[in-house]
Amino acid sequence: MADAAGILKRRRPDAVIGCGGYVSGAPVLMAALKRMPTLIIELDSHMGLANRMLAPWVTRVALCFDIPGRSGGKYLRTGRPMSSMLQKADAETGRQRFGLDAELRVVLVTGGSLGARSINEACVDAFGHGPLPFQLVHVSGKRDHAAVQEKLTAAGSDPRNYHLLDYTDELPLATAAADVVVGRSGASVLEVAAQGKPEILVPYPYATAGHQMQNARWMEAAGAAEVIADSELTAERLKTAVMGLLEDAGRRQRMAAAAAGLSSPDGAQAIADEVIRMARGGQEI
Repeated sequence: MADAAGILKRRRPDAVIGCGGYVSGAPVLMAALKRMPTLIIELDSHMGLANRMLAPWVTRVALCFDIPGRSGGKYLRTGRPMSSMLQKADAETGRQRFGLDAELRVVLVTGGSLGARSINEACVDAFGHGPLPFQLVHVSGKRDHAAVQEKLTAAGSDPRNYHLLDYTDELPLATAAADVVVGRSGASVLEVAAQGKPEILVPYPYATAGHQMQNARWMEAAGAAEVIADSELTAERLKTAVMGLLEDAGRRQRMAAAAAGLSSPDGAQAIADEVIRMARGGQEI
């Protein structure tokens, strides 16, 4: 707290922003006690411990999801801050970037930058044997990439429609190219939703306070996602879910519309506008 007080005294900020986690606790609380304008951002559908403790003290709380009991007053539903690439991504550009056929449907499977071993294994077992009736972009994560490649080679996968990547910093383009997205359910589900994509979500089972399952169920309740618990994920279950969506255009369209209604690519702007308004003493921009 003393260090935070010293930084605030030297810097004299017009506003202080916290993004959750213990690191933001001391500086945001100290700023709030000094009656500086303060704002915290909650990225998940469940408020983390630091943000729950800070919420009574701060000026504003920016929410990316609707959270029961957290509305009105200081609470502001802004949506998630997102990459500017999201607004520029479109299906045609995405398919060109990843060398995909414009006429075949696309499934994107990803588990984050490190990858998700259970998803990787189920994906290879479900789709790694011979040619596919669709195109698969599988972002395995760097940790498991070599093992996944070895299994695909042994299984005789067809590299013309099974595209394995260890990592990409152009994920919004891959999402834009996809007809169906399979992945975990951290706060990034809102980025996929903002692009209007149906999702098959496999929540990370050890996420703090089960927030990934809460995010996934929130998406499912809105009609934007299908949820498979990690403990129930098998190759057959994944294959059934993916093929079920690919073969039902009407359901994909309904899920896409529901997803697009849940999220907006303008979350960063909404938060920035609120910070500027607070820094100006509550005056409108």
